[in-house]
Amino acid sequence: MLRPNPRGDFPVVSESAFVDPTAILCGHVIVEDDVFIGPYAVIRADEADENGHVEPIRIGSGSNIQDGVVIHSKDGAAVTIGSRTSIAHRSIIHGPCTVGDEVFIGFNSVIFNCTVERGCVVRHNSVVEDCVLPTGFYIPSTTTIHSNTDLLTIPQVTQDATAFSESVAEMNVSLARSYRRIANEL
Repeated sequence: MLRPNPRGDFPVVSESAFVDPTAILCGHVIVEDDVFIGPYAVIRADEADENGHVEPIRIGSGSNIQDGVVIHSKDGAAVTIGSRTSIAHRSIIHGPCTVGDEVFIGFNSVIFNCTVERGCVVRHNSVVEDCVLPTGFYIPSTTTIHSNTDLLTIPQVTQDATAFSESVAEMNVSLARSYRRIANEL
């Protein structure tokens, strides 16, 4: 379901993207080419700042927002999801936040008030908040990263983790195309 926010901003969705009919996109949301948005995802750019302004929630090309993901932001702040990025089932991305290109966020993870740079992998049930996670870091499952975390204790992404992330992104671009084709046939 696409709907405006109280300011009247309406989602803009590329014709090559697929948004499941059970997903909700509200307000200043921009969905680029070949994006897959799965069942029951909620993406809301509806909370304004003190001046009534709402920055966009932008989903980059070839990315996938899987089942039950919530993306929202406080006080109208921007949320940017880069290209070919995977946000896995039931994760929460809460802005202000930037998630770079080719990032994998695992099931049930929470990303809040931070930047996750290109190529990072955040495995399942992890929390990243109030920090910058530099390019190519690997966050193991159930890890919590804050501004005071010593990043020297965090490993770099392995080739296997990168290959897995790429395969998830490729599969979901294929799903977006297949579901669009099915929708056009109905």
